Amino acid sequence: MPSLLGPFVRCRFSAALLVLWLVFGCFTCTGGSEHAATAALPAAFSDLLPHFLVEPEDEYIVKNKPVTLTCRSTPATQIYFKCNSEWVHQDDHLIERTVDPATALPVMQVTIDITRQQVEKIFGLDEYWCQCVAWSTTGTQKSQKAYIRIAYLRKNFEEEPQGKEVALDQEVLLRCHPPEGVPQAEVEWQRNEDVIDPAGDPNFFITADHNLVIKKARLADTGNYTCVAKNIVARRKSTSATVLVYVNGGWSTWTTWSSCSAVCGRGWQKRSRSCTNPTPLNGGTSCEGQNVQKSACVATCPVDGGWSEWSKWSACGADCSMWRSRECTQPSPGTGGKECQGLDLQSLNCTSEQCPQTVSGAEDVALYVGMVAVALCLTLLLIVVVLVYRRKKEGLDADVADSSILTTGFQPMGIKPSKPENSHLLTIQPDLTTTTTSYQGTLRSRHDTTGKFSMTNGPLLDPLPNGSHTLHNGKLNPDPSEFVSRLSTQTYFKTLPRDVANASYGTFNFLGGRLTIPNTGISLLIPPEAIPRGKIYEIYLTVQRKEDLRLPLAGCQTLLSPVVSCGPPGVVLSRPVILSMDHCFDACLDNWAVRLKKQNYEGAWEDVLLMGEELVSEPYYCQLEAETCRLFSEQLGMFALVGESLHMGAAKRLRLVLFSDAYCSTLEYNIRVYCMDDTQDVFKEVMQMERQLGGRLIDEPHVLLFKDSYHNLRLSIHDMPQAHWRSKLLAGYQEIPFYHIWNGSQRYLHCTFTLERLSLSTCELTCQLCVWQVEGEGQSFSLDFNIAKDTRAVDSEFLLMDSNATALAGPSAFQIPYLIRQKICSSLDAPCPNGADWRMLAQRLKLERHMSFFASKASPTSVILDLWEAQHFHSGNINQLATVMADIGKQEAMIFLVSDGEC
Repeated sequence: MPSLLGPFVRCRFSAALLVLWLVFGCFTCTGGSEHAATAALPAAFSDLLPHFLVEPEDEYIVKNKPVTLTCRSTPATQIYFKCNSEWVHQDDHLIERTVDPATALPVMQVTIDITRQQVEKIFGLDEYWCQCVAWSTTGTQKSQKAYIRIAYLRKNFEEEPQGKEVALDQEVLLRCHPPEGVPQAEVEWQRNEDVIDPAGDPNFFITADHNLVIKKARLADTGNYTCVAKNIVARRKSTSATVLVYVNGGWSTWTTWSSCSAVCGRGWQKRSRSCTNPTPLNGGTSCEGQNVQKSACVATCPVDGGWSEWSKWSACGADCSMWRSRECTQPSPGTGGKECQGLDLQSLNCTSEQCPQTVSGAEDVALYVGMVAVALCLTLLLIVVVLVYRRKKEGLDADVADSSILTTGFQPMGIKPSKPENSHLLTIQPDLTTTTTSYQGTLRSRHDTTGKFSMTNGPLLDPLPNGSHTLHNGKLNPDPSEFVSRLSTQTYFKTLPRDVANASYGTFNFLGGRLTIPNTGISLLIPPEAIPRGKIYEIYLTVQRKEDLRLPLAGCQTLLSPVVSCGPPGVVLSRPVILSMDHCFDACLDNWAVRLKKQNYEGAWEDVLLMGEELVSEPYYCQLEAETCRLFSEQLGMFALVGESLHMGAAKRLRLVLFSDAYCSTLEYNIRVYCMDDTQDVFKEVMQMERQLGGRLIDEPHVLLFKDSYHNLRLSIHDMPQAHWRSKLLAGYQEIPFYHIWNGSQRYLHCTFTLERLSLSTCELTCQLCVWQVEGEGQSFSLDFNIAKDTRAVDSEFLLMDSNATALAGPSAFQIPYLIRQKICSSLDAPCPNGADWRMLAQRLKLERHMSFFASKASPTSVILDLWEAQHFHSGNINQLATVMADIGKQEAMIFLVSDGEC
């Protein structure tokens, strides 16, 4: 330092000079330079290390204005700045000395100015940084590094919003990629020059990549939208994008038919409607069709009434008069016709000759005759009533006797079934030959094939005497000749290569099935009816190597899952399939913005879903679990999960695996430490590679949470017996850069520790290997093994080999038989007032978060059962599902239970 700092003269302070130095806060030694950042420290403070009160901060150079860096330390004899590993000339330092009144310690402050020309000299080679170093008689201290960057903001946007015409209530996405700038530009959106505030209007949402989403377009959302980018240098505006929200017209209801146009005979009647429900606006389409309908009609003509002919005159009565009548029946009035006018009865007095002659006493005789006739009639009526009463009484007695015979031996019977004490239900064997489905063959039980029961529309289960029930799972055995003939009539989308590594494929029809890639956690469930009836598809499933793909990752984005491809992409599906794959993040959406990416037909990757903000109307939907993602997809293709951390609390799961040489005949011995994403497909690949290398697994894998803190991963070996072993590593540890792990472009990274034993007779190795993130969490491995005798295979119990078939088609791919599934769906799909329907099933299976998604499907129960099948294919407990059904109380939909002895 003397050559750099110049000559310094040590000064001896007297007691008086020390007082003056403390009071005035500065002292100039004889022979010292005015510009030198040096001072002699009083003997009272000579044993203290300097510490910084102010450290230089990151700065941006705006236009041509220099920036000032400040460093303050106490106590210090000298302070100098170092920029990009070179000392700043002492004449460029501005020094100020004071005394801290609280501690009486001398305080030294040094500032320097950094110009744009200084930063531009190394622009493109490295970032320009400065650091100050403080000295005392005891030692030195270094401050933090301050980075100086030239601030700028380009003029042209990398992507500007485009105008759109959208229907009412439609979702709108306006994209904006701001100009390149340092510091990164902040983005805000304006509508008609007014700033949009998503907090004030929840219908707006600004994504993390600065896009504007209008969740449901309203008429008021019509306007000019501008993306504004700004930083400390400038403020840029994009070109305005016009969003026009239009309303398509809709017909009102028809009016009632008008009356017939003709009063009598053939005519017309009409009805009308208007295009006002709603009225088309902003260029929306008008209603299609007629607004007036006409129909022929026939009106019945009115008929006026007409008199018939007069009847003949009656005989002359006792009152010496006679009469005659007529009726209005020629014709009768009808359909509003007029009634007949005039009298319908006429009377006329008789002449004296025609009048009857009365005789004395005749009226009395007539009276007596009438009374006798009435008495006879009453007597006859009484006799008839008595006879009828006696006959009815005899008939009633016979009926009562017969009724007593029918009720003999009648016993009441309770129809309410008792709750079974165990979970075993009735054994049935559904016969598909009596149903209308297009099964080929019959569904039989696994053991008993002699009996057969037809399935009818009656109750599904009939109780056995002991109340226990069991349903045997069935298997579809199609007729081979008939199946081949049907298969030959289908058209395949694609002929698949049969030698693809890490892939599976199969041929499927409407019965569905399952594809699985063993030991990867990747599977594709094809539910029944997902493939239209009459279609046969050859479907494949494969996991892609990350090194072979160019998945675009921007900023702090990272790959969180394997890249999985299923296809062919052009197949038509009636229902969504379920793609299951592992992920390696902490599954906390508060820490992440996770997007599902899909490769389109042109080979470009596009975002199709933001996790946690799924829309039931979209063709994709995700069920996120602790280590697995279940993707409901109505389209096949290539998929991957990409995450962007929202803050430094976000963490990826790393799996740490240790391997060593299986045989060691030299003094050198290697230990390989793999750091990989915690997904099964990567672990499988490493195991296969080490098997080829002849390596062996020396400890069980550990999981490490790797946080987005920009700190590297550090690995080191400790506690080796120095008398027998030594490390050939020059440094005390190895590091894997943060970005090599975070971007996920490599499937796995590893470090090799080369150890050397001092003698060939040394076979015991004991040490501790530590892996940790700087200023973060860590894991340690305690190793103690014999390198000569330990012959553990590379694929020991830590790699559980999956012996299941890679492709299963038809009923064998599902735990719930097809007909039982149909019964459950028909029972639970219909809403139940007490909630004992599919909603309760979702709650019992802890799937209530997806209620709206299930409700949007034609059969919510079927989608819930699809998800249950995808989750529990290997470890599904069908007895537990039966218990859930029993708790719901749907006895007619009660499945099943398969006991251990019957499997």
